[in-house]
Amino acid sequence: MTIYIDPSPANFQAFKDLPRDEPIHMLNLLRYRDLADYPEGHEHHGNGWTGRQAYEEYGKTSGPIFRRVGGEIVWRGAFQTMVTGPEPDDKVWHDGFVAQYPNAGAFFEMIKDPDYQIAVVNRSAALTDSRLMRFAPGEAGGAFG
Repeated sequence: MTIYIDPSPANFQAFKDLPRDEPIHMLNLLRYRDLADYPEGHEHHGNGWTGRQAYEEYGKTSGPIFRRVGGEIVWRGAFQTMVTGPEPDDKVWHDGFVAQYPNAGAFFEMIKDPDYQIAVVNRSAALTDSRLMRFAPGEAGGAFG
């Protein structure tokens, strides 16, 4: 089973090649570690936090930067069951959310921020697997088509 925490160089390049001046939605799927895995020497190493607690710390420490660049959460949910996809034992996502950014440039501004680069250690310590997918916002409401 392949685990994804950070983007591959090819995937990140594809993201960077898309327009940077239009609104984006980022779908986040999260699977937490039972026990957070901080690097030795980090202030939270050995504190006994669960992955969920480490991700909550990531939210606290990255949240001000996320809001400063114009980001907001437009949907959040807790996983219940897989309807279409791999068997539930194979891919159980604990949480999911959609983050909206005014444009991709705001996302780049966030991830390049020195305080964000410190905060993101909490995300890496928290997750055993994740997905991050960019979407162009569409019209909500009505029927499927």
